[in-house]
Amino acid sequence: MAHFPLNHPARPIYRVLSGLIGLYILVFGVWGVVVTLGEPLFGRGSHWVLGLRTNLAFSLASVVFGAFLLVGASRRGNLGHYMNLTAGIVFLVTSILMMSVLQTPANFLNFSMSTVIISMIFGLILLGTGLYDKVGTPEHAEEVRRHRNHPIGAPRP
Repeated sequence: MAHFPLNHPARPIYRVLSGLIGLYILVFGVWGVVVTLGEPLFGRGSHWVLGLRTNLAFSLASVVFGAFLLVGASRRGNLGHYMNLTAGIVFLVTSILMMSVLQTPANFLNFSMSTVIISMIFGLILLGTGLYDKVGTPEHAEEVRRHRNHPIGAPRP
């Protein structure tokens, strides 16, 4: 069984980071819906929003994922941990799959190489935040605090 660090001291920073990614994706999605409204759902036009090429389907999916990530970042329990892990894996898998069909008619989300790169970066960041934002019991938090501040490992004067 894998070991996920519990009650990591930088957990609030990781939650803010995943929240910022969620906010970017949500803004991208909403702006993309406004720009591509009236176009075919899986259109292959040259609509660019915030440096990424998009179509209506990708914009709608971005609105859903952005809201999903913001909900995960706002939760204090382990829900955010699981949501970030899931979103990270989904972003990585989607970016690899879309890169493999980039120059074909199967590019139904209208990805460009910049979209693939950003999706991979977001996927790796979300996977990393998901690995370190797991919350444990208060007893476990106290045990970890005592372990970190144990005098055996402290330097002698």
